[in-house]
Amino acid sequence: MPKLIKVYIQQIAIGFALSAVFTAILLYFNVAGLKRLLLGSSDGLLGLFLIFFFNGLVFAGVQFAIRIMRMGYEDDDDDDNDRGMPVRSHDPMPIRISTK
Repeated sequence: MPKLIKVYIQQIAIGFALSAVFTAILLYFNVAGLKRLLLGSSDGLLGLFLIFFFNGLVFAGVQFAIRIMRMGYEDDDDDDNDRGMPVRSHDPMPIRISTK
């Protein structure tokens, strides 16, 4: 399996684990009466699953995006410094300014 696919599956698992923790925190602290709404309704389990699933999609996408963006910062074993010093096209010259 290619490395990118492994990374993607790993980040999806992390995102859905974060979603499970986030959903549990929402229920534990009863944010906006959510616990009563979900557990008191006949369709509460569907709502609970949808909260978990859609938050999982968001968290997995963000987790994958962060991982991909951080891949550019990994050390590529180059010892040369690509930043360098700025190059001046000329030497600075003093200019006299008269004040009246």
